[in-house]
Amino acid sequence: MNQSELFTRDPEERRRRGRIFERLAFSATIFGVVILGILLVGVLIEGLPWLTATFLGSYPSRFPERAGFFGAIFGSLWVIGLTAVISVPVGIAAGLYLEEFSRQGRLHRFLEVLIANLAAVPSILYGILGLVVFVRMFGIFEEGTSFLGLPLPFGRSVIAGSLTLTLLVLPVIIIATREALRGVSSGLRQAAYGVGATGWQCARHHVLPAAAPGILTGVILALSRSLGETAPLIMIGALTYVAFVPESPADPFTAMPIQIFNWASRFQADFHSLAAAGIIVLLAFLLSMNAIAILLRNYAEDRQMS
Repeated sequence: MNQSELFTRDPEERRRRGRIFERLAFSATIFGVVILGILLVGVLIEGLPWLTATFLGSYPSRFPERAGFFGAIFGSLWVIGLTAVISVPVGIAAGLYLEEFSRQGRLHRFLEVLIANLAAVPSILYGILGLVVFVRMFGIFEEGTSFLGLPLPFGRSVIAGSLTLTLLVLPVIIIATREALRGVSSGLRQAAYGVGATGWQCARHHVLPAAAPGILTGVILALSRSLGETAPLIMIGALTYVAFVPESPADPFTAMPIQIFNWASRFQADFHSLAAAGIIVLLAFLLSMNAIAILLRNYAEDRQMS
């Protein structure tokens, strides 16, 4: 098919092709929504009867009627909280440097390509990296070695899981920060420089506040992605049975995706129902984080307009 056949000059023919494409795109969208709806309805039907106070307040058990999600919920909160503490300031600072202060050159272009590629790396590879670097630390430390109260190597601990997920979300936060900063008008920067502001003063008092809605949205969406990741945590050896809540970053842990995976892999039908109930809880957390992202974005935008 040549170019003249693709781009006809007949307006009626172009409109007809446009309508065909629109209907195909609409059909593809409806197909995806219907499949998602079927999956959600199936999960709700199977999981809601098991979503009880006992389920939310109990630890795992080999008896389905006694098994609960309490340890997995708090394990996920520990991991995501520590991931946010590490990744958010580092990611925002890196994005700010690359967009506002870094000079254009080979190193800058290399870092851009590197970050873009890292954002597309499968999560399982981050799990392998975390296993080698954080869990085992290349085997260079002897048993009993510690630093700042943390054992070296970290082993299958909260800090190892958090650092692994930090590697996963850091490129996403950097890219989201840079995109938000690019959306700020250059006139705002020029006005700040015109009254004698330094580069840091311009970024701190003008550019960052203006880009805050986009940055917050990107950060929360990146963290919500890490909340549902299973492959990296499986690779670093997160436990599937934890009858306690972690009390420090050095403690072993489990997480909601790991517990769901463990129940789904059992052959008893009751454990599959428990997995469905766990999926409902995980979806509730993910939807809550997305809602918080929308609310924070709207609040920041309203504050800028006022």
